[in-house]
Amino acid sequence: MRWPRPAGETACEHKRSVAVQQVGEPRTAARRRGHAAHAEPAAVDEKPRLVVLIPAHNEEERVGDAIQALHEQTLPPDLIVVVADNCTDRTAAVARRAGAEVFTTVGNRHKKAGGLNQAIEWILPHLSERDLVLVQDADTVLNPHFVQTAAGTFNRKVGAVGGVFYGEAGGGLLGLLQRMEFHRYAWEIERRGGKASVLTGTGTMFRARVLREIRQARLAGRIGGGSGYYSLASLTEDDEITKAVKTLGYRTMSPAGCAVTTEVMTTVPKLWHQRMRWQRGALENLRDYGWTRVTSRYFAQQFMIGFGALSFLAYLLFMALTLLTTGWPGLSPFWTAIGAIFIVEKTVSVRRAGPAAILVALMMVPEMLYDLFQHAVYFASLWGLVRRSEETWVPT
Repeated sequence: MRWPRPAGETACEHKRSVAVQQVGEPRTAARRRGHAAHAEPAAVDEKPRLVVLIPAHNEEERVGDAIQALHEQTLPPDLIVVVADNCTDRTAAVARRAGAEVFTTVGNRHKKAGGLNQAIEWILPHLSERDLVLVQDADTVLNPHFVQTAAGTFNRKVGAVGGVFYGEAGGGLLGLLQRMEFHRYAWEIERRGGKASVLTGTGTMFRARVLREIRQARLAGRIGGGSGYYSLASLTEDDEITKAVKTLGYRTMSPAGCAVTTEVMTTVPKLWHQRMRWQRGALENLRDYGWTRVTSRYFAQQFMIGFGALSFLAYLLFMALTLLTTGWPGLSPFWTAIGAIFIVEKTVSVRRAGPAAILVALMMVPEMLYDLFQHAVYFASLWGLVRRSEETWVPT
């Protein structure tokens, strides 16, 4: 089929970008171009087509790597579209040179979610129910097997497949602590059999049918978030759309083969703003959805985060008071054994992150300070939610 011309693109640019797209295109994808340009049932033996949407705001330095990784997939996409949202740099030019189409948003004031809604609205009428839409961040590089693994994970019960994210190199000790955190999250997903808690914005693949159902459910009032595919009311659109997919009765998966590498925050202020947005968004999404069969587990998770944070603070306070009043209490065999188990679990869960991560886990102190930082984020987010203060979007 011939794909529609992206918004803001001239006829000359469209012909050039389509020509770039067709170079080295799989034969099966070329045959698919003869299909009608409207949502029609795919043939039983026809493989679903894949469109990739990359929302980007001033990402000229990173978007080329993201596109290159898509060209190197073992199952290449049929169409790669960079959603250029209010860009003032060379993002669009870099994307076209790398072989992607460019969709330029029009009058978008709703950040990433608003830009994606415009792009999905443009492309979805040209996709069948079984076709696939992959949304990935411009600062993310996909594992070469991501597309093939994700596409092979779908069945009637799976509505979306998210990535398992790992941190890129660099960032000093702060970057290492984030990579350790991401490795532990990946380890936990693996222990749960690949069931995803959050469809990460770094890379998630949807059935076209499921995206349509999400919008229909919003319009019908079954779920909130406005009238688009992604919620415009949420600070964390990926967390919200996870709950939307699950509310519709679908499973969300993150198989180990769907690994992605994303950026880490290199300064404490940047990390604070990122985590405040994540945590505040998660709490607001639970408030908006209320207690349901889907959200009950997330409510319990947030309760355990708060309980763990309070317990940790109580332990530190108790130890400080003990040292001030009676001095060093000595070693208790029972608590020494508990501490040893804790250290072993911390170390084993980051073993794949390398020797430096294992060393930091054994030292304990850096991670304790990192945990205190996370607890501060949690309580600041909770207090902001109670006060109903507005959390603003800060670029990171």
